[in-house]
Amino acid sequence: MSDNLSPEAIARAQALAAKGGWPDAPTCAFRARKKTLWAWTVATFFGAGFGKPGPGTWGSIAATLLFSAAVYFVYPRHSYFVGPAQIVLLILTLSGIIVSIALGVPAATIAARESGRKDPGFVVIDEVAGVWITLLAAIPRPDWQHILAALVLFRIFDIWKPFPVRNLEKLPEGWGIVFDDVAAGLYAGAVLLLINRWI
Repeated sequence: MSDNLSPEAIARAQALAAKGGWPDAPTCAFRARKKTLWAWTVATFFGAGFGKPGPGTWGSIAATLLFSAAVYFVYPRHSYFVGPAQIVLLILTLSGIIVSIALGVPAATIAARESGRKDPGFVVIDEVAGVWITLLAAIPRPDWQHILAALVLFRIFDIWKPFPVRNLEKLPEGWGIVFDDVAAGLYAGAVLLLINRWI
């Protein structure tokens, strides 16, 4: 792979690697020689992770749009207080969280190994799980204001990573990639619950 790169490109990649930005070899998501299809599909959330700039934001938006679609189809028009509909939305969201974590950990591990990076930016299944966790707090009133608040709060906590969120990055491979965002989602969800309670 490095045979196709100029000496200048290799030198720049090695300089970035020395600073901790890249691995020692100038690899990237698109140039990984081996790609396990299911793992890359899950890890990038069907390609959302290749969005630029800010792949994590694109992954979060994609997951939020799926939640919004579920709200649209589950709830009667203009009604956000129907008990059975809330239960269905809760089950759908919890199922999505469980599946995204259960598949996301091994998928993130495989994609990271195959790309040669510890925590590749294109892996966004962690953001998907995290924002869905935050959106649990929006289920009592899933209007666009609360859904948007959930998305914004999750991105704030995902970027900020207050204690002990950042420490979870030290977990091995896919566990560290996914579970820091799970913790960020819990923080953001707790704040959204407080907003729902007091505002």
